Amino acid sequence: MGLFQQACKTYEAHRQQVGKYIVGEEPLAPISHLLTKAQVEITLNAKGEFDSGSKVEAEKSKDKTQNSGDKESKIIIPVTIESANRTSGVCAHPLCEQLKYLAPYDQERYDAYVKQLSAWIDWLESENCPLEPATKKNAKQKLQAVLAYVKGQTILKDLQESSLIKLDSKGLPDNDKTLVRWKIVGLESLESCCWKDRDLFSAWEKYYESLLLQKGQPQGLCMIEGTETVLTTHHPKGVVAVHGNAKLISSNDSVNFTYRGRFTKPEQANTISYRASQESHNALRWVIANQGITLGGNKDTRTFVCWEPLGAKLPRPINPLITRPPEKDSERITPSNYQEKLRKKLNGYSNSLDSLTTAVIAAFASSTTGRLTVTYYRELQASDFLERLYNWDRRCCWPNGKFGVQSPYLAEIVCCAYGTPKENSFECDERLLCQQVQALLACRLDGAPLPYTLVHQLVTRASNPQAYKDSLLLKLQFVACACLRKFYYDKYKEEWPMDLVEPKRLDRSYQYGRILAILEKAERDTYDKEKREPNAIRLQSVFAQRPLYAMKFILERVKQAYYPRLNPSTRQYYERLLGEIMETLSECPEAEREKALKETYLFGYYLQKNDLYTKKTETTEDEE
Repeated sequence: MGLFQQACKTYEAHRQQVGKYIVGEEPLAPISHLLTKAQVEITLNAKGEFDSGSKVEAEKSKDKTQNSGDKESKIIIPVTIESANRTSGVCAHPLCEQLKYLAPYDQERYDAYVKQLSAWIDWLESENCPLEPATKKNAKQKLQAVLAYVKGQTILKDLQESSLIKLDSKGLPDNDKTLVRWKIVGLESLESCCWKDRDLFSAWEKYYESLLLQKGQPQGLCMIEGTETVLTTHHPKGVVAVHGNAKLISSNDSVNFTYRGRFTKPEQANTISYRASQESHNALRWVIANQGITLGGNKDTRTFVCWEPLGAKLPRPINPLITRPPEKDSERITPSNYQEKLRKKLNGYSNSLDSLTTAVIAAFASSTTGRLTVTYYRELQASDFLERLYNWDRRCCWPNGKFGVQSPYLAEIVCCAYGTPKENSFECDERLLCQQVQALLACRLDGAPLPYTLVHQLVTRASNPQAYKDSLLLKLQFVACACLRKFYYDKYKEEWPMDLVEPKRLDRSYQYGRILAILEKAERDTYDKEKREPNAIRLQSVFAQRPLYAMKFILERVKQAYYPRLNPSTRQYYERLLGEIMETLSECPEAEREKALKETYLFGYYLQKNDLYTKKTETTEDEE
């Protein structure tokens, strides 16, 4: 199946959610409806008389997710094909509209609105209306109240007296694009808000469906549903909110290479039914708004979304499976229990899935202001999808200081590799960030190895610690080691441990990395309030290229200037560690001792340093 087939399947599976407002989420719009924001709310009584007016504020919710208030401020309004895609022409929405359509100062727009609303009411009163009597009555009463009020032509005066708009010397509003939503009180209906009334949704959907048939809309084979039905060449925009005017399907431009020389008519490229177009676009807008992640900004923006058409909960693939940092020391994830906690997290998702569940992953970007592009699309069996996330996370992971063992975010990997260091983070070019995160997503879902260029860039940066603040350096070392660990597994099938359990490992680079950590710690132990960098840090890049020369140089200075300031037991401890490492290094061929170190020296450096500081903390606690 393709993207639009899966979107239609999603819409059908969640039909009961259509038109429902849920706190912290964007609603799923019915067919022939769209989501927009209203600025003014007008309350009318059953006779269509003005009761009150108010400014529409974003509703406060208990949900603390980003932009939740923005989602809740959007309302569902009925639209036609033409009004949903209008630009500067005269084309009225059926119910909720802008002031320039509701007040008679623009006679052409006012007449278009009144005529369309009157025709809708006439259909509700006709014998052709298939709605239930209660639904028909409720919809008709609300529409008649709105029509009576608009025909009274007092909307500008009422809103001015309510201090909601200002009129100039000619009696025109300061902003004629202010959109008005309606609330009708005094009726038997339990729902007074027109933008939440499912009877009105159903009434417009049925009416507009019959209207399309009357207009003689072309019919043919729908390539999404595979049935003969009413077709359309006008498709909704705004599938991704940050690209409000961009369309996934567009055929309204017969010049400027729209068809790239392949076709002479848009229907030769595809034929899609009106219903399938509405269902698929509304479903995509819904899942992207509630489950999507957007990266980038002004230069380039890319939106990633992953969902299961039947509604099963799935993790976001550009984030690690375990994302919440530990709240207490007792909950911190250690190398010994990381695999267990990761598997439990995986099972938590797997228990709600069956063998036929499908994970749909897509990425969207705007190629121009009017065109939306699918830059990545993948369908996987949900169990395979989760297993691939698990396999990535259990190999691309490393201890992350106080947070315990973690797998880095894909965006964090890209920023550390290619970003510019700022105060407390790495800032990456937006276009590069979007492209590289998508490339890593493909590696993660397809089981492909990490690109060596990325790993090499991370290791090179981590080998130059003087260029970064301590907080950025710790993040960089964590990401570099995590990616290096995965790279070595993919290429050599070596699974490096995340703690110092192999002190005699016969790897020259690994042992040299341990020496670097010991020399750094020995010098730091003599510091009181000094903030300067130890010799080991200042010469780390040289150490990685000429390890034997740099080691002798650093060791000589540490022994001359800092060893005498250490207490005898600590000095003996460091001497013993260095002796054990030198004994292991003596087993390596002499010709290799002066060669540049491999990337694995970072493992030895990080693990030895972590072990030294852990033991120091434990010793201090024992003494206290």
